[in-house]
Amino acid sequence: MRAVGEGRLSNQSTSFKTHIDRCLGCRACEQVCPAGVQYGQLLEAARAEIVTAQPPRGITGALLSFALRHVWTKPARLRLFFASSRLMRDLGIARLLVRAKIARLFSKRIEFAFALLDSSRPTAKKSHSFAIKQTNNSSRSVLLFRGCVGEGLFAHVNRATERVLRVNGFEVNTPLRQVCCGALHAHAGDLNGARELARRNIEAFGNEAGAPIITNAGGCGAMMISYSHLLADDKEFAEAAAQFSNRVKDIGEEMNNEVVDSRAPTTEVVTYDASCHLLYGQHAADASLRMLRSIDDLNFTDLKGAERCCGAAGIYNLLQPELSGRVLHEKLAAIKETGANVVTTGNAGCQMQIGAGACLAGMKLDVRHPVELLDEAYARAGLYSENDSI
Repeated sequence: MRAVGEGRLSNQSTSFKTHIDRCLGCRACEQVCPAGVQYGQLLEAARAEIVTAQPPRGITGALLSFALRHVWTKPARLRLFFASSRLMRDLGIARLLVRAKIARLFSKRIEFAFALLDSSRPTAKKSHSFAIKQTNNSSRSVLLFRGCVGEGLFAHVNRATERVLRVNGFEVNTPLRQVCCGALHAHAGDLNGARELARRNIEAFGNEAGAPIITNAGGCGAMMISYSHLLADDKEFAEAAAQFSNRVKDIGEEMNNEVVDSRAPTTEVVTYDASCHLLYGQHAADASLRMLRSIDDLNFTDLKGAERCCGAAGIYNLLQPELSGRVLHEKLAAIKETGANVVTTGNAGCQMQIGAGACLAGMKLDVRHPVELLDEAYARAGLYSENDSI
């Protein structure tokens, strides 16, 4: 990056592009940098430089560019895309194509893509109504960020997040005009696309007297926290962006973490893998752990290397499948050593990555969001009504 910035290396250099493309962007390096360099921001700027100097080529680059510009920025088209994806998932088509090894006939990358889709399937045994039997009386208002992949494939996590917040006395509102956080655009070097989405989210969430903006996805939270940097030179939005970023909180940060007497012991062995962006971007991975440990009957075991990347890194797993696969293999080996049959992680992309890898490796593994386990503990404790489902 310095060489390109100082003119000693061309921004069209193959070595520059290769070096930048192969970086996971996990941001672990920021934690050990004595100068406190925000490498994640530099990486996104470098990728934007590459996109400008070397427009994407080939079918993969063309499809990615089209999706980011003409689908992810268009809410109606994005809803249609995810509706089609859910249909393929819920009908079992994705699972069939993977298990029958049909997808592999096209390519391993396509096989992994279908495994990712299938791994987003809800695994909860029972859903619960919004009728809350017991709450504390804080009545604090919060705004929920649903996310594009979050609402498109992990709506069950969003609903669990809403229930958990409400049973803890929060009034939960969900702005209707919110859009994708822009993380995929920023990771792909499309900073203009990311800025467009950031402005739209800032307008959608308004000020609301400074109400916290709750997210349950580490990647989305880290991106929204960076709006203040992304729009620092925007005269119209710079101040609003800074205020917005200060309001972003992960669900685990907003909880009081009182111990839940869930009244029924579980036989599942649970472990926790920290999302890189939740850990290094939001600095909130411990909040998810505290939320998990508030469940009195949780059979929890620590995961060695929980702070290390799983290899998802946005769409890195599809753009750099070999390198991503090597990182994932190490993660799955560590999970296997724990003996856990449930892995929790606070980011949709990590859930899909670990779930897909486990499926293709023949591991019986349930991958969940921490808030789902807390939601189920509340249900066992009798804090929700029994009959209706959502």
